[in-house]
Amino acid sequence: MPSVADVLQSETSLDADDLAWLTALVGQWQLLADLSFAGLVLWLPRSDGQGYVAAAQMRPTTAPTSYADDMVGRRMTTGRRPLVDAAYETGRIRRDSDPEWWDAIPVRVEAIPVVRRGGVIAVTGRTTTLVAARTPSRLELVYLEAAGLLARMIAEGTFPQGDEPAPTRRGAPRVGDGLVRLDSDGFVTFASPNAMSAYRRLGLVGDLVGTKLGSTTRALHAEQRQALDEGLDAVLSGRRARQVELESATAVLAVRVIPLDPGGALDGGTDGAIVLVRDVTELRLREQALITKDATIREIHHRVKNNLQTVASLLRLQARRVSDPAARTALDESVRRVGSIAVVHEMLAETTDEDVDVDDVLLRLSGMVGDVAGSDQPVTIERSGSAGRVGAGVATPVAMAVTELLQNAIQHGLCGRGGIVRLDAQRTAGRLTITVDDAGAGLPAGFDLDRTDSLGLRIVATMVRERGGEVEVSARHPGTRARISVPLV
Repeated sequence: MPSVADVLQSETSLDADDLAWLTALVGQWQLLADLSFAGLVLWLPRSDGQGYVAAAQMRPTTAPTSYADDMVGRRMTTGRRPLVDAAYETGRIRRDSDPEWWDAIPVRVEAIPVVRRGGVIAVTGRTTTLVAARTPSRLELVYLEAAGLLARMIAEGTFPQGDEPAPTRRGAPRVGDGLVRLDSDGFVTFASPNAMSAYRRLGLVGDLVGTKLGSTTRALHAEQRQALDEGLDAVLSGRRARQVELESATAVLAVRVIPLDPGGALDGGTDGAIVLVRDVTELRLREQALITKDATIREIHHRVKNNLQTVASLLRLQARRVSDPAARTALDESVRRVGSIAVVHEMLAETTDEDVDVDDVLLRLSGMVGDVAGSDQPVTIERSGSAGRVGAGVATPVAMAVTELLQNAIQHGLCGRGGIVRLDAQRTAGRLTITVDDAGAGLPAGFDLDRTDSLGLRIVATMVRERGGEVEVSARHPGTRARISVPLV
């Protein structure tokens, strides 16, 4: 389905500022749809002047939808919907006195001009399904009154409100979570049952209606050490769009304040505000548990890395006391192998998930192997390609295998003479393929990977094949090519 930006670029001549305004409107559309019990479609004027194109659509969560099909991308010629034409031309909300019938269901249709800086840039079509005729409840009347004010604000160019911050945490409240209606002085004139339940969990005794929301909330919040950047009276006065969280010993509430007609742009006065309230206690407890779990996992990886480095240091000290060159070489190789595992755990200790950036691992391994190459001549490891992020279960055997291949290329390929080793990483079709090339002495006659006496190559073959991967060592001119390929799952 195309986005608002896609439709703007291909169908209309509106500029980037208009796009930003419409994107902000669509981002808050669910509020209007839920309060209206209505479906919304955003109609943009086509650049050819022949009509409109639907750029966005929103269905309500509080009522049946009047649009069963997706409307985004559909075109509508001028004259097809006279209400849309009239709203676009006059800049005023238009509605039919009689409902239309869609599939034997009565539907009330309205057209709301979207105004920015005094000019109409789009039209919002609002359609309400009239399933049954009955007397609306107090809650429904409050919803509809607030929806009417929001529609007027859209037509006046004062909604969306540019000073409202974007939600930064999960659990932003919606209309059905709980709604409180404030008058122009910040007093509660209505509180939905869900809003009352949320405040009861915060510690409220009695009723919200008739109280000043800021003062009442401050009293419930007084024992908390955390302070908001403003006083609660100002935050919950309804004069400014705000999103905050309130915490007590028993509950956490997410609160969103939406002023209705801020600054008195309509009729010379303010119409108060609506406050959406959601109990996010359980959600925040789960988030805190996940944070604690992540911190514990990172600490475990950090300790494993430290322990591995300690083991490597002990092996290094032992190697210095060994006079037998073969034994010293074996201990040095063990230091290198332990170090390659430590690199993976070090990176896992630095992240919040169980994925590792393989390119960063290869960079660190290249430096580590090059530093202990044991060559009097400089060795350069040239890297190419990109491997991306993989799980620790793949990263650890890959790190060990690459360490062995690089060391073999330097010690046995270049034979201590220095030179260039090329390391290439490719990620395709669910597999990670890493190739190590050198331009050295090449393979000995009759080389067979499965029968080799090289402990390093046996480690490579074992680590890779246990992951369901493949190992290939072949001659090139000049030198040797070693390639490993492992599945990513």
